[in-house]
Amino acid sequence: MLRIWPAVLAAGILGATGAAAQTPSAAAPIPLSLADAVRRAAGTTAPVELAKLQVEGAQARVREARSALLPSLSASAGWLNHSLNKNSFGIEFPSVPGQPPIPDLIGPFDTYDARFQVRQTLLDLPSFVRVKAAGAAVASTDAQQDAAAEVAAQRAAAAYLRSARAAAIVAARNADVALAKELESLAEAQTQAGVGTAIDVTRAKTQLVTAQGQALVAQDQLEQAQIELARALGMDPDTRFELTDSLSALDQIADVPTDPDAAVEMALKRRPELAAEEARLESARQSRRAIRMERLPRLDLAADYGANGPAVGNTIGTGAVGVQLSLPILDGFGREAREAEQDAAIRASEVRQRDLRQQIEAEVKAALLELRTGMQQREIAAERLRLAEQELAQARERFANGVAGNIEVIEAQSSLIRARDADVDARYATALARANLAKAVGAARAIRD
Repeated sequence: MLRIWPAVLAAGILGATGAAAQTPSAAAPIPLSLADAVRRAAGTTAPVELAKLQVEGAQARVREARSALLPSLSASAGWLNHSLNKNSFGIEFPSVPGQPPIPDLIGPFDTYDARFQVRQTLLDLPSFVRVKAAGAAVASTDAQQDAAAEVAAQRAAAAYLRSARAAAIVAARNADVALAKELESLAEAQTQAGVGTAIDVTRAKTQLVTAQGQALVAQDQLEQAQIELARALGMDPDTRFELTDSLSALDQIADVPTDPDAAVEMALKRRPELAAEEARLESARQSRRAIRMERLPRLDLAADYGANGPAVGNTIGTGAVGVQLSLPILDGFGREAREAEQDAAIRASEVRQRDLRQQIEAEVKAALLELRTGMQQREIAAERLRLAEQELAQARERFANGVAGNIEVIEAQSSLIRARDADVDARYATALARANLAKAVGAARAIRD
């Protein structure tokens, strides 16, 4: 009975694998490199598209602010039927001798009027400064768009690396299955030759079934990683990819300095979040300056020209032109309140900027530490894998020569599986640390360029 149940379980697993393999794919996998994934995510994902729309909105606000300095033109036309009480003017109209007195009620009579009005600001310093403040806001939203692209690029790179790790795990599990089959055949040959025992065959079959089950789990994890990659790229979750870059080929994914001082200096120059905060601070300062300049006089030119008269066919041209100088004196201290509000916004931006610099420095140093640890883990994992392969070869040779049972082979086989996983995890951790370092210095979009 002990010999039968592993074979039955293996047949069930293989049947499920065969059924899954026969399921038709919705579409052929798309070849995808890490550079392609980063480029696509930085240009077409939803956060980046939303950031682009915010830039368009900021540019529209610049045009809105500039409109206060440009001429305005309007046209009007109307008909008016009205009557007047001459006594409402407060003037005593004299009577003409020999003529009846002017009646108290004048009218009703018609008036037709059509004209154009134009207004041009000649001097308005606050509006000019508001245009500069709106321009600084555009620079801030531009930097925010870059920040969104950096985040999307790093997210896509991390998803790509997770998918590459899952693919490497699948390859390792397939190698485990192939090894388990070899060891099963060896155990059966040893038993048939009278050197081995039935328990050796049972152990080998158990290892084969275990390896096949782990291969199924690894394949499921690869499918999940592919779904995450599709979402990171803003694509349909059913999209599948053929990764053209493996973990082994991703030793250098970005040209980023590993010296802490050089990396921090690069980050302070390139991080778009810092540039966005600096532009936001400049916009707040310009807005405060505009409020202060509202105390200065304003000069406007106004003119209109049109035709009016008692009938449409009986009109004459009339017009007016004038220059107006206005000087605000007191507005209920509302201007001072708005200035205090801008002062608070400026101080808040300065605090955010100082904190952001410290955060950037911390992120860079943490990424460098993560990279150093990952590289050390890679060296240790590579040596562990070499020793595990050597241990398995020696255990297999002892079993083949009848010196020992296959329990040593099973233990060596398990050690090799763990060593393979550790090697994959170390290579993944190192590659992910490089991607995180690229994001920390503001170069995520340059990954694999």
